[in-house]
Amino acid sequence: MKERVLSGWNWIRVIYLITGVTIIIQSATNGQWLGVALGGYFSAMALFRFGCAAGSCFGGSCTIENSNKPGDKD
Repeated sequence: MKERVLSGWNWIRVIYLITGVTIIIQSATNGQWLGVALGGYFSAMALFRFGCAAGSCFGGSCTIENSNKPGDKD
């Protein structure tokens, strides 16, 4: 877990973290607690590298292999 938080930072993760923290601060000062949860979600995506903030799917599970064989027609 520590390795996932500390390694692999890119500009997308930084933007997600900044956006999440900004949403948390703005929502908390206005008393909008649902917004705090939304900001927490964005921040968690950046910190723990899941979802869109990872830059790609975790573990390469989103790679799509071509199921057509060379002799097959579409």
